[in-house]
Amino acid sequence: MELGFENKKKATWAMALGAVAVLALAYELIPLFTGSSTAGSNAQAAAPIAEPQRTPSRAGGKNVAKRVPKVESLDPTLRLDLLAMSEKTEYQGTGRNIFVSQAEDVKIPQPIAPPVKENAPPQPYVAPMPAAAPPIPLKFYGFASSPGEPKKIFLKLGEDVFVAGEGEIVDRRYKVIHISNTSVEIQDVLNSGPAQNIPLTQG
Repeated sequence: MELGFENKKKATWAMALGAVAVLALAYELIPLFTGSSTAGSNAQAAAPIAEPQRTPSRAGGKNVAKRVPKVESLDPTLRLDLLAMSEKTEYQGTGRNIFVSQAEDVKIPQPIAPPVKENAPPQPYVAPMPAAAPPIPLKFYGFASSPGEPKKIFLKLGEDVFVAGEGEIVDRRYKVIHISNTSVEIQDVLNSGPAQNIPLTQG
């Protein structure tokens, strides 16, 4: 008798557990069959309802309804209609190819060379004129040699007086090139300029 009672008790517990499992499975499968209508209704029920706020006006002091932006739905369901609408949207640009760099579209003007004259004679080369050398400040005012001796002259530079012959250098920069009866030819060796002719003066 006790063995039959225990088997009956185990069968009752098994039926109870089976009913609980069936209810849990049905709770999980029911939202799949009902679709997005239930989820949408739940999301709409959970979303707060925007009410117009009333603010006092400046003129009459009456309450004026102020429109509050509508709260968007929190429904996570995929909207296939919006997706299809976005796929039909066509790009309307300016006509420029976006896959080509803009630098290739810019045309750089080529320099125009001056026209070449046919059978034109070549122009002769003209050397630039050298800069004029500054005048030599020496003064030639007399001879310092006797007849039959090499020619030597007196040269004055400020308060200094020099005696020099041909080929000698005065004041460490002025070289006596040639002595004549009326003038002397002197070259400035520091400036490497041409020789200058200094006439004979008195005093």
